[in-house]
Amino acid sequence: MASATVPLLDDDTIPFGEEDEMRDPSTAAKKYTHPYVTFFHLFFRGASIVIYMFCGWFSDSFITSFVFVVLFLSADFWTVKNISGRLLVGLRWWNYVDDDGKSHWVFESKNSPSYQSRVNKHEQRIFWLGLILCPFFWGLFFLMALFGLKFKWLLLVMIAIALNAANLYGYVKCNYGANKDLNSAATDFMKTQLFKNAFDIMTKPNAAAPPTNVRPTGVV
Repeated sequence: MASATVPLLDDDTIPFGEEDEMRDPSTAAKKYTHPYVTFFHLFFRGASIVIYMFCGWFSDSFITSFVFVVLFLSADFWTVKNISGRLLVGLRWWNYVDDDGKSHWVFESKNSPSYQSRVNKHEQRIFWLGLILCPFFWGLFFLMALFGLKFKWLLLVMIAIALNAANLYGYVKCNYGANKDLNSAATDFMKTQLFKNAFDIMTKPNAAAPPTNVRPTGVV
């Protein structure tokens, strides 16, 4: 059976990977080439965590707190999936259904040397830090709600973990390649680190050995 043709997204007004061609050349020398995208990449993630932590100070209503946290989580999911990942690191993942009703997941990476050389390293670092650290905080909230027997808050935390984990998995999959198994990628990384550490130990200069033919003092 022939493979399905990947359709164009309806909102794909700028082809994937050609965003830099539409950029003003005067922004190339700036520290942050996408300052607003970088801001909102962190704003919605941070706001959902802050609202979850301090919502009890402003309202005793669980429904109100639930709605506000879910709204910010949804805005964060959409922003990270459709905007910040594409502009900050050149990655995109999405899904479509073909004519036979079969669902296809697409993981794209603009990893050509010419494109990667134009990726802003500050924005790239912020993107991955925000993508990885926020699920860690929600994992802590999950344990606190679980052991505190706060089951209604546990439901909210599970929604947050699901949305954050979906983006994290999608972009890690894009970064390592859609056809490469993540377990093998992690194994290859560990092997590389072990080999590097072993090589460093072998090539490290040995400390000067103590002299063996030292004549004891006081002996005639």
